[in-house]
Amino acid sequence: MVKPNSKKTSNKRFTPEQYARLKAEAAAPYRGLRKFVYFSFGASGFIGALIFLTQLAAGRDVETALPNFALQVGVVALMIFLFRWDRDSRKS
Repeated sequence: MVKPNSKKTSNKRFTPEQYARLKAEAAAPYRGLRKFVYFSFGASGFIGALIFLTQLAAGRDVETALPNFALQVGVVALMIFLFRWDRDSRKS
């Protein structure tokens, strides 16, 4: 006959703040990481758009700078859309 562990297991409960944070993380895992990625890619796209905008304003390599500028603006727009979508999904 195997004797159960004689040590009493502590029945610790979480504080309400800890429980709310764990519940939010379980509902939407990696939200902080996603926000960081949205911000990082958006900032990168914004910097790239500024660089290609200055090339367009200077008139240098317009045929290559214009599609690259459009791509960078698209990246920024996508990151803003994803950030807002993530924020709105949290409210519902």
